[in-house]
Amino acid sequence: MTSESYIFLAGASRGVGREIAQYLRAQQLKVKALVRTAAVAAELEKTGIQVVVGDALNIEDVEGAILKDEPIHTVISTIGGLPTDGERADYPGNRNLIDAAVKAGVQKFILVSSIGAGNSVVALSPQVLAALGTVLVEKDKAEQHLIASGLTYTIIRPGGLKSEPATGNGVLTEDPHIIGSINRADVAQLVVRSLNSDRANNKILSAIDRNMLFGPREFAEFTTPSGRE
Repeated sequence: MTSESYIFLAGASRGVGREIAQYLRAQQLKVKALVRTAAVAAELEKTGIQVVVGDALNIEDVEGAILKDEPIHTVISTIGGLPTDGERADYPGNRNLIDAAVKAGVQKFILVSSIGAGNSVVALSPQVLAALGTVLVEKDKAEQHLIASGLTYTIIRPGGLKSEPATGNGVLTEDPHIIGSINRADVAQLVVRSLNSDRANNKILSAIDRNMLFGPREFAEFTTPSGRE
């Protein structure tokens, strides 16, 4: 990644995406963010982030933001709809981002998905699956579109998200059976660690707090040391 390259962040308005934005800026990385409202744009611009106002569901907005003169090294997406939303962005919004990233020739795409998508459906109880099934189908479609795109990718599937300060106990694993909770700030740390990790390339990883597992289970942690390895 060169000093002129940008990290393109979709989902910086709230939650994990906002936490990622803070960590990226703390590392003095150049960040461009796609947000839907001018109010959020103004907040992010104060932190030194270049902001484009637009909607991920609109392919013209997405291409206008990504296919510019500034080189984009990595796209990070945390977008997804709320239960009250009409059309959720989980699949169509991420599909637009992935397609634009292909056109732009970006080096990597990091997608924040959810435990329960794809083969990690085995981690969920029948009750949780019944409540989240339709959402997880959309997230799985986004994952599959990314895998088929030809881009170098990392897919991170967090467990139940909490809005508390980082504990430093967030871990990644390739074990799809793992389920637990994790604070959003810890997910953001794991995403940023994966940014320059070649070991995380083309991996699908679950993210949980090692002290917030739902039931005892042995699993192998997936490490992403800082720097390229």
